[in-house]
Amino acid sequence: MNTSNQKQSVLIWDFPVRVFHWLLVISFAGAWLTSESEAQQMIHYAFGYSACALVLFRIAWGVVGTRYARFSQFIKGPLETIRHIKALLTGNQHLGLGHNPAGALAMISLMILILIIGLTGYWGVKEYFGDFIGDVHDAVASLAMAVVMIHIAAAIIMSFIQKENLIRSMVTGKKLGTINQEIKFPMYFVGIGLALIWAYIFYLVISGSLPALTQ
Repeated sequence: MNTSNQKQSVLIWDFPVRVFHWLLVISFAGAWLTSESEAQQMIHYAFGYSACALVLFRIAWGVVGTRYARFSQFIKGPLETIRHIKALLTGNQHLGLGHNPAGALAMISLMILILIIGLTGYWGVKEYFGDFIGDVHDAVASLAMAVVMIHIAAAIIMSFIQKENLIRSMVTGKKLGTINQEIKFPMYFVGIGLALIWAYIFYLVISGSLPALTQ
């Protein structure tokens, strides 16, 4: 019997992708929850800048990472993305194991928004453009939160449609597929390194060791 085409639990998301995802969740939530408190201002900065660092890593990993981490695997043109969304609305499922075009659109949009939030936050610290930049910062953060809510809702809905827990997949890295679809290397060292760098950047900012970013 040929077992190469049998569905089984296979590794799709490498460790750096999963570390990036959950640290970005922590960073975004932390920055949002500390945004209104002057007493927690340095914590807010630390979450914000470390989130930007995560996005910059993900851009690099989207070029040199494993199969399903690469942008070339899931970023499609606008016409194909529109066709995909229409297909979802008519009940057709995405057959690939990586990000689908709609998920890729949400992911890229959120990454761009986070970088804009970080840039406008920095400009706000430097008091560039007066109160206007603070309003832009808040507006973009609210837009990013809306994208996050849509992303969460879509993950839950698609989990029911596909009969597979997509949130759990981003924890374990595994989805149902064939053995020839599995990535070979989980890249643990890169993921651990990413977590350590994130923690170090967070520490540097919150301790005031990077005054150029916070004063």
